[in-house]
Amino acid sequence: MNRAALDALNSLPERVRFTKGLYAWTGFHQATVEYDRPSRAAGNTKWNAWKLWNFALDGFTSFSTLPLRIWSYLGFAVAVLGFLYAAFLIVRTLFWGVDVPGYASMMVVMLVLGGLILISLGVSGEYIGRIFEETKGRPLYIVRDTVGFEAHETAGRADAAR
Repeated sequence: MNRAALDALNSLPERVRFTKGLYAWTGFHQATVEYDRPSRAAGNTKWNAWKLWNFALDGFTSFSTLPLRIWSYLGFAVAVLGFLYAAFLIVRTLFWGVDVPGYASMMVVMLVLGGLILISLGVSGEYIGRIFEETKGRPLYIVRDTVGFEAHETAGRADAAR
């Protein structure tokens, strides 16, 4: 890793760093080095399936708000299914009568309200996801090189010293 990439990584104010993702996020040129890893000479790995699962979740939640967005989609689907089932129950009750008293109204209320609750949870999650992205404080972009700004930098430093 060169000095510019290291400086960019060190300038990020995040406390919980998923470095595997941050290396790619900085956008610097990358190269692959192929090698054959020899077998472990001594000891055992400390990475079990649970730790690997948690590591994968850290990576997924550090760079995506998709887990929060899923609840919006799931809530919308449940609400639509609730409304469709409500229409089916109303038609069935009107034409064939009531099988079990209170079943239709209870199911419609539970499905529709459950869907609406999931939608509101998803909308709240969207806002929380945006807050999460903002609190990380990552810059919008990283400048690799500047040309012609050296004179301005030295003048700025001289003004700041006064």
